Amino acid sequence: MAAEEGHEGVVKILLGREEVNPDKPDDDGRTPLSYAASNGHEGVAKILLGREEVNPDRPDNDGRTPLSYAAASYGCEGVVKILLGRKEVNPDKPDNDGRTPLSYAASNGHEGVAKILLGREEVNPDRPDKYGRTPLSLAVKKGDERVVALL
Repeated sequence: MAAEEGHEGVVKILLGREEVNPDKPDDDGRTPLSYAASNGHEGVAKILLGREEVNPDRPDNDGRTPLSYAAASYGCEGVVKILLGRKEVNPDKPDNDGRTPLSYAASNGHEGVAKILLGREEVNPDRPDKYGRTPLSLAVKKGDERVVALL
């Protein structure tokens, strides 16, 4: 909850306790980093990523990674950049439905995040999900002209 709400001081206190696992998933398989990423809490993300036991690319039960949550949320460009700064993070990793961080950014109209992801050589802008939807088709459905033009 502290990570989800962006309470950096509380996160630091909790991480000071030996029995606290900073990468422990909840019943949905989501970790504190996943929650911090989805809410754009850069400070908390940096604190968590400072711990070697935190896997920055750990998928939840739906196969979604912290990067996919950050890409789907508004205003999380900073967290996206932080995560992409880690070599362990796959910028094109699909979830269980075949959706990638770019497809989440495109379907939510997040032009800035889409630009960042498209700047990565490993990202396939035409990668379809398991339903055949590409980032472009999701942006078209959203009606976001800026993201459509970018793709």
